[in-house]
Amino acid sequence: MRGGIQESLFDAPDETVTAVHPLAGGVRRRELSHGAWVDLRPGWLTGASALFDRLREHVPWHGERRQMYDSMLTVPRLMAHYDADRPLPDPLLVQLRDELSSHYRRELPDGFATAGLCLYRDGSDSVAWHGDRIGRGAHEDTLIAIVSLGAPRTLALRPRGGGTSLRMTMGNGDLLVMGGSCQRTWDHAVPKTAAGCGPRISVQFRPRGVR
Repeated sequence: MRGGIQESLFDAPDETVTAVHPLAGGVRRRELSHGAWVDLRPGWLTGASALFDRLREHVPWHGERRQMYDSMLTVPRLMAHYDADRPLPDPLLVQLRDELSSHYRRELPDGFATAGLCLYRDGSDSVAWHGDRIGRGAHEDTLIAIVSLGAPRTLALRPRGGGTSLRMTMGNGDLLVMGGSCQRTWDHAVPKTAAGCGPRISVQFRPRGVR
């Protein structure tokens, strides 16, 4: 069922044991331009394949169609959204959200509240260049935390309006946090890939009022 999933590219853990590792001392920050930054915590969650399997099986995934210019197009991935008042689909996601809220309390006093999930079924599923600029992200600094589960995929970032992109491979259990002005001044994307790859789930934790 997992078809090509491997654990974090940065670690070689025992896949049978699920463990959430400390954020303090393990997060690497990279300063970007215009007050944006990203934090990377490789292998934050080890033994992550069990969580991937549970989410893939039990989350009520759905597809969407969106207006693009003169056409209605199918969004090339499946999605699910859990707002602040809706229980998360797995207790481990509650733990991850709470640990992120605690670690980033100084920069995000109200903590993380919602979770968006995307299922990339294969390399033809993707998300185009965008920033989370609906709501607060359009006019103030905020944080978006992404936990990657499943097959490795490239996540790319570039300055809004164009410029040199930053590309990183997100492995199973890796964490990326985009902070500062990142949603306003940078865009991010998961590009399609012609190389064969298995499914991936992206879990995005956001504060209230950010989409």
